[in-house]
Amino acid sequence: MKILLINGPNLNLLGKREPQIYGDISFEDYFIKLQFNFKDVELSHVQSNHEGDLIDHLQQADQDFNAVVINAGGLSHTSIALGDTIKAISIPVVEVHISNTFSREAYRHHSYLSAGAKGVIVGFGLNSYKLAITALLP
Repeated sequence: MKILLINGPNLNLLGKREPQIYGDISFEDYFIKLQFNFKDVELSHVQSNHEGDLIDHLQQADQDFNAVVINAGGLSHTSIALGDTIKAISIPVVEVHISNTFSREAYRHHSYLSAGAKGVIVGFGLNSYKLAITALLP
């Protein structure tokens, strides 16, 4: 199985940005742990601060991967285009958020991605990615 992990704006700052919310480990370091935990899964990851790049990655993933795990960051709450792309592709997508978005600002309580996603995992820190990958396995 091939799974692409897509991270959106500011997630390149994990480990540095608001560690009380997002933790103190970089995504690159966490990704090594994921690869160790899922040796039978071909994991890849990309990150972009640009909405169009994320759309391009989703569209390409539909051809190259079996599933996607996406944390679109703040774009989850603003991007109708990302939500439309998730609905347009044929592979399953699991939306993740590191923090519990429902315990934060009101504008974070809605995601345009959720309606097209197979599922949504929020609030389990970086382990949200591990839970999403597990949910996608046969």
